[in-house]
Amino acid sequence: MVDLWVEFVKALLIIFPAYAANGFPPLARGNKAIDLKKKWFDDRRIFGDGKTFEGFGFGLFSGFVIGALEAYLYFDLNAYAMEFGVTLPLINLFIGFMIALGALFGDLAGSFLKRRFKLKRGADVPLLDQWNFIIGAVLFTFWFTEITIWMILIMLLITPLFHRIANIIAHKIRVKKVPW
Repeated sequence: MVDLWVEFVKALLIIFPAYAANGFPPLARGNKAIDLKKKWFDDRRIFGDGKTFEGFGFGLFSGFVIGALEAYLYFDLNAYAMEFGVTLPLINLFIGFMIALGALFGDLAGSFLKRRFKLKRGADVPLLDQWNFIIGAVLFTFWFTEITIWMILIMLLITPLFHRIANIIAHKIRVKKVPW
């Protein structure tokens, strides 16, 4: 039988660097667009002004720092978990980096899709905005550490709520123009 609390804790280990990578880019307030203001075949911007090199770099750095902190604590946390018969998914510097990188590429993919559907920057697209970076993080990471289907389901279920709360706070402190 699956212990959902254990899967929840394991999911949090994977998700924290992704949350940082996805959440911190607006703080960079960059202006160098990743798409270099180029247009796709449909004559619309590839990603738009909201995706900048500065934001990408700051997101990658932020996610990596959280991953590095987890890597530093990993052996102590895993030793403690093993006292209860649980083994945590491996988190090291490389995996922390890959989680952050995957989250950012997932976010870029979501932005790309929004532009293809003629949605403006900041448009609220339920689930796409919350799941794109999770899917990216999982796709970039599952090759290197244990990620169970239960962990993925938990990540997908809890992220919309966490994402909304974080965006409302970011909007209230004027980091984001819209609360979604």
